[in-house]
Amino acid sequence: MAERAKWYVVHTYSGYENAVATAIMKAAENRKMTDLILEVSIPMETVTEHTDSGEKTVERKVFPGYVLVKMILTDDSWHLIHNVRGATGFVGSDGKAVPLTEEEILALGVEHHEVVVTSFEVGDTVRVIDGPLAGFNGTVDEVSPEKDLVRVTVSMFGRETPVDLELDQVEPIKD
Repeated sequence: MAERAKWYVVHTYSGYENAVATAIMKAAENRKMTDLILEVSIPMETVTEHTDSGEKTVERKVFPGYVLVKMILTDDSWHLIHNVRGATGFVGSDGKAVPLTEEEILALGVEHHEVVVTSFEVGDTVRVIDGPLAGFNGTVDEVSPEKDLVRVTVSMFGRETPVDLELDQVEPIKD
């Protein structure tokens, strides 16, 4: 269900961002709707201000008057947000909430997606360079970058043995 959740922008009264964010999460917990409203974020930036008394580093809201909510939009979650004191509604057109695109989410820095690029794929021959099997060669059976794992079939003692290794424990063999 969480994969259907999208980020929405909620407009608030200026200065009420923190209160609205807290109230949304508290209302979601009280109404047992934490499966619909997953996360609330207020994008912040660190700014160094130069004043008469010297430099001062402060945290400042990137978008004053707005709160980002990761949620699954249903009638119930829509009403919960609209009934929070200080929230004036969703940003969208014709009164409909419009979710942020992936590009907007990444640009805002709300979610950080780490992309792992491997120099080998299923079927490639690799050499184990670390661990107890260092020096053995094998064939890649499966690559799981999200888990930082690669399954390699290594020939040991005349038997084919599948072994799970971390991505940095193997290197491709150049032909």
